[in-house]
Amino acid sequence: MVRFIDEYRDRFGVELICRVLRPAVQGFLTSRGYRAAVGRAPSARHLRDDLLVPEVARLHAENYGVYGRRKMHALMRRQGWDIGRDQTERLMRLAGVRGVKKSKRVFTTRSDKTAALPSDLVNRRFTAPAPRRLWVCEVTYVATWSGFGYVAFVTDVYLRRIVGWNVASTLRSEILPMQALDMAAWGAGGDLTGLIHHADHGSNYTAMVYTERIVELGAVPSTGTVGDSFDNAMAEAVNNLYKTELIRQRGRWRTVEQVELATLEWVWCWNNQRLHGELDMRTPLEVENAYYADLESAQPASAGQSDRNETRADSRATTARDGFLRPRSQTNFGGGRSPAIWS
Repeated sequence: MVRFIDEYRDRFGVELICRVLRPAVQGFLTSRGYRAAVGRAPSARHLRDDLLVPEVARLHAENYGVYGRRKMHALMRRQGWDIGRDQTERLMRLAGVRGVKKSKRVFTTRSDKTAALPSDLVNRRFTAPAPRRLWVCEVTYVATWSGFGYVAFVTDVYLRRIVGWNVASTLRSEILPMQALDMAAWGAGGDLTGLIHHADHGSNYTAMVYTERIVELGAVPSTGTVGDSFDNAMAEAVNNLYKTELIRQRGRWRTVEQVELATLEWVWCWNNQRLHGELDMRTPLEVENAYYADLESAQPASAGQSDRNETRADSRATTARDGFLRPRSQTNFGGGRSPAIWS
């Protein structure tokens, strides 16, 4: 109320503002109360708000402007601020920021009725005892001024980490999902023995060229039941968050190449910076490092084996930190051949 009077006092005067609004606004200041409030020294809460509101706005903007009260509270505490959840919500209102809302999902899966489908090995149990045991895959689309771009993600269920992705202007199995799978397999060392690869009934995932590649890598293909979107719910959730946090937040997209570069940045943030509620407000990188640290501490090795373990741990840390640092396969945009994108 004091700020409102300060804004309009030169135009209407303090006495008139208070006399007009007092009957309409319960508890509105009197002119005497306003002058007392103006002359009063700032309270400790006011000073603390002046310090925290810019920090809330900065952290919110650094995380794509999508965090709501729960994650902003966890992020503020990770930054060292002793702050409550309700206080975080109040500071977000003062900063003029809020969490992003998801939109309704659009179904884009096109099944191949003639293909022989693998059985469902997951049965909606999206849990795994360790990394590289269960990967879920899904495709989504992005409308651009130059046509549709299609995006494929491969997500590790245990880590909630995107281990492979690809953006292309086509849905063809050997271009869109297979390059995402090859990226994930490269990060895993090329051996996926014992891993379950779970996808929906889309024709690009059930194509023979793709399923043969899964078997060649040592993984076991799995698909959900027909007409049941919940059987690939985790992969659908990744797509939904991708569209909510990046695609709709950044406005209209001009080209598929622009989407690809923005997706590269978003995937790095997802894996290394974004807090995940399913991971107790940790990042996939932190969960992965903690898993392998616990594994190595539980199995003491000899000196030679220890050196090799340290080398492998350094390699995993470099891959997780820097993202997928390798030249990805050429992507066919509009029939032409584009330069390799480092991702």
